[in-house]
Amino acid sequence: MANKKDLDFLFSLTSDQPRLSRLLAFFIGSATTLVFAPAEWSLLAPLLILPLLFVALTASPKDAAAHFFWFGFGLFLTGTYWIYISVHVYGNAALWIAVILMGALSLILATFLWLAGWVMSRLSQGKPWRMYFIGPATWVFVEWLRGWVLTGFPWLSQGYGQVDSALAGWAPVLGVYGVSMMLLFSSAAILVSIMTTNRERLIAVPLIFLPWIAGSALSIVDWTEPYGDPIRTTIVQGGIPQEHKWLPEQRQATLDFYRSSTLSVPESELVIWPEVAIPALQDQVADYLNIVDGDAKRNAQTVLVGILERNMQHSADAQIFNSVLMLGSDERQAYHKRHLVPFGEYFPVPEVVREWMRLRNLPYADLTAGSNVQALLQTAKGVNLAVAICWEDAFGTEQLYAFPDADLLINVSNDGWFGDSIAPHQHLQIARMRALEVGRYSIRSTNTGISAFIGPTGDILKIGKQFKPVVMTASVRAHRGTTIYADSGNWTILGICYLILGFFWIRSRAGA
Repeated sequence: MANKKDLDFLFSLTSDQPRLSRLLAFFIGSATTLVFAPAEWSLLAPLLILPLLFVALTASPKDAAAHFFWFGFGLFLTGTYWIYISVHVYGNAALWIAVILMGALSLILATFLWLAGWVMSRLSQGKPWRMYFIGPATWVFVEWLRGWVLTGFPWLSQGYGQVDSALAGWAPVLGVYGVSMMLLFSSAAILVSIMTTNRERLIAVPLIFLPWIAGSALSIVDWTEPYGDPIRTTIVQGGIPQEHKWLPEQRQATLDFYRSSTLSVPESELVIWPEVAIPALQDQVADYLNIVDGDAKRNAQTVLVGILERNMQHSADAQIFNSVLMLGSDERQAYHKRHLVPFGEYFPVPEVVREWMRLRNLPYADLTAGSNVQALLQTAKGVNLAVAICWEDAFGTEQLYAFPDADLLINVSNDGWFGDSIAPHQHLQIARMRALEVGRYSIRSTNTGISAFIGPTGDILKIGKQFKPVVMTASVRAHRGTTIYADSGNWTILGICYLILGFFWIRSRAGA
């Protein structure tokens, strides 16, 4: 057992000094950002979550919810401060607008953790072994909820911070939320070992390490297997600062760079340009695209080009898609981004607000979302590519329709919107988790970094420098087969959450 004086102090802190204890929760939440890239102090995670579980065990539902809220506010404020850079520095919105948007998003996301704190306290009823089951199930269910409510914001799910730890072995089985659950089981077991008798501690202490040991064992399983010849692949990263990218005088230099870079690697079968690599609509540079297409066919290459695509065939108003065009094949293929960024690619606001934005020279026009299920891009040699544009790769299950047919993952992005912040590092960490979940190579091409070749176990094989022009080549392999997660998605982990929470909810209603 912990020292009695220490426990008495901790028990009284939330009730006797609520402001101090909530301030501590805010700072602990802020420190939890260090679990994620670029710091990647993954082993801190179970220790930083432990005080929250203790509060949920010992405080009233109302007090527990408040502490979880302040923890979440600290986490999301420090973990997503780069929204300010995107909105104000590069989006040219007024400072006050950027601050309000950043703060409002952090408050909304913290509300999800408020719900988690209330449910944990309500169902655990001060019993440590109840918390061992209820804590992980509630945390993961709320993480999942945050990933789809109001279009979803799954950033900073705890599992992402464990992509290099032993817990990552759970990803091909239960996905990122399964990794989060195993982390919470470990943290809850620490709490149980502190709060129970010596006899119960003999059970609780091994449970601290069991998820890590099992994760290590799972990591040696080959869920998928390579087939076919190695595919020589090149990533082209322009390294053009976001503030210069759309300048008219920059366009020709951009066009020349991407074409000459592609011509410099004629031996590469697959060449990938970033999201909206060309700062123009596709019909404005049709001749240029035809030239690149001809180059690709002469060199027996497939070139993926990120560009805005205008379509006026099905509407009186032009539809503009954020697209990846495939050049070099007999027929042009395209992938259209499906999961658009709110307030970045579309604006869910009334017309009066949209008009106000227009008058102040703020972005206000919506892009068009692509279909939820799209045909895979297929190279001339029959390699099937599953494409995700920008933050689409944060929504893992949305891409599972592509499996087991997809041979490679492609992620193109423009993280130049976030400057020299933690966001590009976090985004790379998310892309690594996607590769690990489905057992495929992932090729990630970005405008200013961080571009990388990622292996089927989530390891970084080759990485480009940020804010520099990069032409980077590596050989990848198509993979066949499927992981448990690719087959079942989040249904397995959600089923576990439903069973645990449903069981204890029924018992609490029955007074047990």
